[in-house]
Amino acid sequence: MQALCGFELEELREHLPLDFDVPRRAAAAEGKRFLERLYAEWQSGEQRFGDVHEILLAIRVNGDLAGIGGMTVDPDTPSAMRMRRFYIRPPYRRHGLGSELATAILGRALPSGTIVTVNTDNADAAAFWQAIGFQFDPKPGFTHWRLW
Repeated sequence: MQALCGFELEELREHLPLDFDVPRRAAAAEGKRFLERLYAEWQSGEQRFGDVHEILLAIRVNGDLAGIGGMTVDPDTPSAMRMRRFYIRPPYRRHGLGSELATAILGRALPSGTIVTVNTDNADAAAFWQAIGFQFDPKPGFTHWRLW
């Protein structure tokens, strides 16, 4: 794995990136619908990642939208936070960008002792979350958790 240099993070507050269709199409080609849900929820105003400790970040390499991910209050466990809508485009995987994005998202000022959850049905994604400290422990609503 070779780390890519020159990445930048962009907090998304008002709009999804103009080039959001690039990862959206890539995710759809892999059979993943969660970026389509992100788009629909953003357009409807249902989810804007605007509550306390919530965030949506894009990661770019040389201006190219390499990935996106966010954190919201966990809808199944309101005392916890959930990593969600996390996606790195295939050409950018295994270069450390997912870890950089996850670290930046987790870098929000979370109260000590906050549980952060994630839900995945993908073996590669499960291995990624475990590699950055999440514990596999399937419960209703999530597959992995980490005490912050």
